[in-house]
Amino acid sequence: MKNNMLKKESLERWKIENAVDLYGVLNWGAGYFDISDKGEVVIYPSGKPDDKAISLMDIVSGIKDRGLGMPVLLRFGDILQSQITQLHESFRAAIEKFGYQGIYRGVYPIKVNQQQQVVEEVTRFGSRYHHGLEAGSKAELIAAISFLRDPEACLICNGYKDKEFVDLGLYALKMGFKCFFVIEMPSELLLILERAEALNIKPLIGVRIKISTQGGGHWTESSGDRSIFGLNTTQLLSVVDQLKEKNMLDSLQLLHYHLGSQIPNIRDIRFAVAEASRVYEGLVREGAPMQYLDLGGGLAVDYDGSHSNFPSSRNYSLDEYCADIIEVIMGTLDEQGIPHPTIITESGRATVAYYSVLLFNILDASCFETLPLPGKLQEGAHEMMVNLMEALQSLNVKNIQECYNDAIYYRDELRQLFKHGNISLREKAMGENMFWHIIKNIIKEVKKLKSIPSELEGVDTVLADIYYGNFSIFQSLPDSWAIGHLFPIMPVHRLDEEPTRNVILADITCDCDGKIDRFIDQHDVRNTLPLHDLKSDDEYYLGIFLVGAYQETLGDLHNLLGDTNIVSIQITEDGEFEFIKEIEGDSVADILSYVEYDVKAMVARFRETAEQSIRNGLITPKERQKIMKVFQAGLRGYTYFER
Repeated sequence: MKNNMLKKESLERWKIENAVDLYGVLNWGAGYFDISDKGEVVIYPSGKPDDKAISLMDIVSGIKDRGLGMPVLLRFGDILQSQITQLHESFRAAIEKFGYQGIYRGVYPIKVNQQQQVVEEVTRFGSRYHHGLEAGSKAELIAAISFLRDPEACLICNGYKDKEFVDLGLYALKMGFKCFFVIEMPSELLLILERAEALNIKPLIGVRIKISTQGGGHWTESSGDRSIFGLNTTQLLSVVDQLKEKNMLDSLQLLHYHLGSQIPNIRDIRFAVAEASRVYEGLVREGAPMQYLDLGGGLAVDYDGSHSNFPSSRNYSLDEYCADIIEVIMGTLDEQGIPHPTIITESGRATVAYYSVLLFNILDASCFETLPLPGKLQEGAHEMMVNLMEALQSLNVKNIQECYNDAIYYRDELRQLFKHGNISLREKAMGENMFWHIIKNIIKEVKKLKSIPSELEGVDTVLADIYYGNFSIFQSLPDSWAIGHLFPIMPVHRLDEEPTRNVILADITCDCDGKIDRFIDQHDVRNTLPLHDLKSDDEYYLGIFLVGAYQETLGDLHNLLGDTNIVSIQITEDGEFEFIKEIEGDSVADILSYVEYDVKAMVARFRETAEQSIRNGLITPKERQKIMKVFQAGLRGYTYFER
């Protein structure tokens, strides 16, 4: 009865607004995500509050009814369309406001997410704005020219270019594509000119420069003097001189630079645009008929919702980004009387990040628990045990630091005593149990302090629970593992209940790196994620948001865990949702074939092994039949955990 009353009081204190604040959903959700009165995460497909909200739990129910298992990657085409629209409309508004005489053309870099459905939808939704594509490899170029239909859209060719790559681009140009070869290294120019002469096709040429401005965040090396790609000033003028010698300077029409994938500080963007505008001016003065200024990527996604220059955030709005670019270009070129160029940005991350949500269920939990302590120690207990008990009994808010230091010293001494055989296994267990009681009490007392000693910061994380999620970080969140990138993670239901557990997440790979122990926070990085107690009869679902950029195609096959199930959702005119496409995740057989196993040969070998077991009297023929069915069912099965 008492427990029920406490639970009721907790529910009365906890409100949906508390969950909204705790997980910051309105800060990073860009208007697309919110929490309903039922405590479920909902989607607003166009980012407008007057849309009908679509519950993720309703989508989960539809997934279960269709027999698909977790994890599932959800794609929301309406969100993708909204992001493309917002980008172009923001630039249109800035162009009108400042009286800019040029136009804007968006370009999607295929490398950000190369999946066919993504490229197909980008070109379809972007067609009304002449949204183009950027290809950095031969395969990406082939994908681009097979999906791009708009002659007004730009096709930007970056990266290494061999003869076949150049020929494809030249033929695309001849067929009406606005295809630019961006020279990344001086040696590329000769090949482009040779193939253009051989095929009698005049190329459209761009140059990528190394700007001195460097952006903050994870991708600082994308720019600066030591960046991998691009021409320095000397190399740039050498290209100009070679084109003049060949009487081909009129082919040079585009200037390109790339500041980085996620630039959190608007000042860095302004400085880079100003520097590039000066180079553009210089090329015009050299006689090049420049028409296009490609600012590359950089438009950041506010993953943590802090609206700051933290690497996982941005301190500017989309409207501010567009306005600043227009203002800086005009301020530089107008004073020289140079016509305004067509502005290109390759904003891939901001275009597709919001488009995808990874859903997964929690399989199990490892919760930190201490055992009750006896009222007093047994007579003759070791001195270190006595010292630990005294530290526990004397702990108060005034001596927290002293007790913490003492507890660590006594625990370490007990461990050394055990290693040398001077105390028993049970004595060691008793000592460690007392140590953890001390730590739990310290965590309670620390909350009373106005200023926390540096040694005690984050001490609560050592008692965090571990929740095991049905997903692979290496497959679905490679940036989280490789560079410590932060993504919004939260429960998608039960948000009308107060979360009472502090948790780190582990995936189902057998790898100590397969965990997430850094989470978004508006003021810093949180080391644990507040989650709810698990219920034995109910699944507990989490969502990882803003994963549409890079995560799908950078993932590897660690532990031979393959692609997840994918479901594409479309919102109908009456505000309902439809499953418009389902892609089953990789089967075990699929994954084995990717890493060069001959699945048919494996079945044959296993059948021979089973037959030998019959000859050895280990199994019967009927048992062999059952075993083969299990083996073959395993090959057909999903690589993730199946209930």
